Amino acid sequence: MLDPKDLAAVAWQLGRLPTGALAVAHRCPYGYPQVVLTHPLHRQGEKFVVFPTLFWLTCPFLAAEVSRLESVGAVRRHEAQLAIDPDLARRYREAHERYGCERAALLSPEDRAFLREAGAMGRLGTGIAGLANPRRVKCLHAHLAHFLARGGNPIGEVVAAELPRLFCSPERVPCAQALRGDWAPSCRP
Repeated sequence: MLDPKDLAAVAWQLGRLPTGALAVAHRCPYGYPQVVLTHPLHRQGEKFVVFPTLFWLTCPFLAAEVSRLESVGAVRRHEAQLAIDPDLARRYREAHERYGCERAALLSPEDRAFLREAGAMGRLGTGIAGLANPRRVKCLHAHLAHFLARGGNPIGEVVAAELPRLFCSPERVPCAQALRGDWAPSCRP
């Protein structure tokens, strides 16, 4: 579970408490979380969700920047590149496999038994952003988060290179201002 300071930062970044956050997987240069590692199984009694996002991009600055890329067709562009570049497709498939293995490794024996009994073990067989097909691209936020946390995600690496920067300017660090209490809600990125 996140320590209280990181939990407060992530809760502000998301506008709510995070579900299943285990640890900070990547920080900005100012020390604030940019990516958190989440547990793949969110359970409340017999109700459950197998969460497809192992690495969650929480930084509002980066989330906004990636949304801009998505809004101008970057998802389709990256998917088209996968179709014509066999080396990129191979590295992307490998990234999906590593992601799925890491997600499965976070499950306890009790988690696995619960999912087997519920007939839901198959839901863990997906890769980045819950994709079952490693020729598809979905949610560049998830790809960038995976790249920042672990490296080895070629789509996330390209997304990182396409962004003007990977953190907000030193003159305006919204997380610091928010946690000090001098941040107006209307100014949230």
